[in-house]
Amino acid sequence: MLDFCIIGSGISGSTISNLLSKKYSVVVYDKARGYGGRSSFKKYKDKVGFDHGLQYISPKSTKFKTFTNQLIKKKVLKKWGGNHLFLHKTVKEIKNHIKLIGTKGNNSISKHLLKKIKCNFEHELTNIKRLNDHWELTFKNDVKQKCKNLILTCPFPQSKKLGQKYLNKSYLNQNVKMDANLTVMIVTNKLKQSNSSYFFNDDMLGWAAYENSKKRFNYKYDLWTLQSTYKYGNKFTKNYRNKRKYYTNQLVKKFEKLTKLKIKKIYYSRIHGWMYSSNSNPLKQLSLWNKSLKLGLCGDYFGGPRLENGWLSAVDLFNKIGKIRI
Repeated sequence: MLDFCIIGSGISGSTISNLLSKKYSVVVYDKARGYGGRSSFKKYKDKVGFDHGLQYISPKSTKFKTFTNQLIKKKVLKKWGGNHLFLHKTVKEIKNHIKLIGTKGNNSISKHLLKKIKCNFEHELTNIKRLNDHWELTFKNDVKQKCKNLILTCPFPQSKKLGQKYLNKSYLNQNVKMDANLTVMIVTNKLKQSNSSYFFNDDMLGWAAYENSKKRFNYKYDLWTLQSTYKYGNKFTKNYRNKRKYYTNQLVKKFEKLTKLKIKKIYYSRIHGWMYSSNSNPLKQLSLWNKSLKLGLCGDYFGGPRLENGWLSAVDLFNKIGKIRI
């Protein structure tokens, strides 16, 4: 029987899996098609694609800086150069704000940490059941898995729903506010501009990233990732699928208006809704470990909303688990 099942291949899932795999048997399950969770990289063709979730990493803590510096040396991460145009009037710009990105996509960290660990994608967990000495997991595709220890790294609402029979009331009653986001990916004609990104002062459009500036590929057309504000995302993400074309056009038109750039042709477009893109009211603790049930929870909502918080949460959980008896 497996020692650990980890649910989620984002930064928390990949970090805790990597740490535990040095001593225990570990398998990862993720409902998505590939690595990274909200750091996923959406391929357009070959190596050409979009960071349609997390845009960049800016380390703050000493521990995380050490971790990212090691990944830079291993060429998993690199600096994102160019001019990043900061247009917001009420949010303060952080001077000398370092921006790190994955060398092949922002899921590069997860791929690196999980390269020796078995991962099962397109497996959505629907139920967990604690038996005498192990967990029994049931997935949407009717696959079942037994394991001695279970770790959930999915967003707070999903972890809460899965673990409601086993988590204490103090955790279940926590007020964690998750924010939504609408992300549009477009391939356009070459636009006459020289910026790597734009941070807007707008109620609808919050951010635009010029994917070509990340220097992962050379392509004859421009690739742009447009991300709505949380205010706009919280209002429309839940039902965006019924009006994909409408919301895509809204965000593209807003992009043209704010940048004064004229798009002559769009060769490809796609819109994605992140229901749990970030959190504006995280938990104060770093992780949760129930020793008797052998159930652990970690994620960026434990102190979030940055990717760094997800990494710190996973490290904290690993330390709490300590030398357990298998």
